[in-house]
Amino acid sequence: MLEQRATCYTCYKPKNSCICKYITNIKTNTTFVILMHPKEFKKTKNGTGHFTNESLENCEIHIGIDFTNHKRINELLDNLNNDCYILYPGEKSLKLNIEKPDTSKHLVLFLIDSTWPCSKKILRLSKNLSNLQKMSFTHTKKSEFIFKEQPAEYCLSTMESTLCILELLNKHNIEDIKEDQLNKFLEPFHQMVKKQVYCSRELNVRYKETNR
Repeated sequence: MLEQRATCYTCYKPKNSCICKYITNIKTNTTFVILMHPKEFKKTKNGTGHFTNESLENCEIHIGIDFTNHKRINELLDNLNNDCYILYPGEKSLKLNIEKPDTSKHLVLFLIDSTWPCSKKILRLSKNLSNLQKMSFTHTKKSEFIFKEQPAEYCLSTMESTLCILELLNKHNIEDIKEDQLNKFLEPFHQMVKKQVYCSRELNVRYKETNR
């Protein structure tokens, strides 16, 4: 009988290679809501959307494609005390680098965790989100997610985008997150990429040895 390896059900990795110890918990004034496409959930259960959710105390994650009749999301949208945005580029989007959201209300930010084509589909089908005020930002960073092809050089993973948002919210005094917390925020992401690089190299070595 094969011995079953113990699994961490937070990062979905064997406990001997668990990444959760690298997570830095951050408390935010802003509520973050991650909308994850089912394909992303099945494909990358240890992906950056999950790490973002685990890192932010005031964060929740929902899996689906059409969120039109989603009870929890509609509660957030219908709450008059909330100022809701969705992180998505657009000509009329609030440019967080130079514009400040309404601080008289509670900020709620929806993040779509999916490929760009699937993100467009989620936004198109979710009638309650399609007309929501968009938020975007400009940056000079390049994604370190080397195992996931991005449609353009400026595109970032969910966790990398969230870090940019946190830094800009700090700049606008909406958040007051310590610099050392921000510096450690991407550590689980970095560890994940490092392990992927290692596994890829190991597979290449075994392939070459097998085909000698």
